[in-house]
Amino acid sequence: MQRCTFHAFEQVKRQAATRPKLQAGVELYGIAKDLLHVNDLNGAAEWLASFSNWCTRWDEFLKEKTIIDGRIQFKHERLRRARRGLEKLARAGTLFTYLEEDLTQEGFIPATNNMIEGGVNAQLRIVLKEHRGLRLDRRIKAVFWWCYMHTECPLAPADILKEMPTDATITQLYQAASNTNHKDEVVAQWGGAIQWSDLHMSRPYRIDY
Repeated sequence: MQRCTFHAFEQVKRQAATRPKLQAGVELYGIAKDLLHVNDLNGAAEWLASFSNWCTRWDEFLKEKTIIDGRIQFKHERLRRARRGLEKLARAGTLFTYLEEDLTQEGFIPATNNMIEGGVNAQLRIVLKEHRGLRLDRRIKAVFWWCYMHTECPLAPADILKEMPTDATITQLYQAASNTNHKDEVVAQWGGAIQWSDLHMSRPYRIDY
């Protein structure tokens, strides 16, 4: 499995900010940005070494604690989260799958999911935006339905319904994903938050999907 390197960088940027004030943040932001320019296995090894050196160099700094509202907390929690995210990906071995020789022999493997973002995810966002009145489980079903209907050889509607997950299954899967996110101290991003675009439309309503 290949983790999109751009999203890995964005994950760090959300925590460290685009213009971090702390030197540790400046360095980590630069390391994360370098991830977008790794083109071979030597570059991957150099990146991992650079990140490892950063972790060692700033380890004591990231252990600093402070008291907020009477509670002892880590002083640089956002940087710790950014570090933890990259550490998790590095341990999983999903950052540089696109460089593995046994896979690249069959052709080019992209490091990002840009093609999916533009061709699939963007269309799914439009569907959800223009049917924003649906409750969460129905929104998930709408995604399933769109994906089924845009496969190369879609099944008949009756057969699709047989494969469609039930409300109970969707609720169970969502709960499991939510619990995992809370365990990893990551905010769930299922599109549940209200945005300006959820209440306003820039073009006529569509039903011709």
